[in-house]
Amino acid sequence: MAETIEELSYDYEEDGKLVRKELERHVLSKGSWATVMFLYQELDRKTENWRAPKVSIVRYKKWNGAYRKQSGFNISSEKQARQIVEAIEKWYAGGAAAAADEGEDAGDDE
Repeated sequence: MAETIEELSYDYEEDGKLVRKELERHVLSKGSWATVMFLYQELDRKTENWRAPKVSIVRYKKWNGAYRKQSGFNISSEKQARQIVEAIEKWYAGGAAAAADEGEDAGDDE
């Protein structure tokens, strides 16, 4: 178990063979609840070639001094990743999300 965010890895081995390798990571949040986005590849066991990169966003909870995976979401293709980016950029470009945040903040005081 990883005690620090830096020790977390998305590599995975089966029978001593690497079948999923982490290419890059980006820490989205730190603390007792951490969120890390991994760029990774999986091994095609038939061809022994690495498949196209995918993204996984993983939420960890620190418990008894070690980070444990709580949940995760895999973005299965570049096309899906671009669709997610497009939607988020659209939502935030017009300021609608900021206006919604202001509305939520106002309601918190009640």
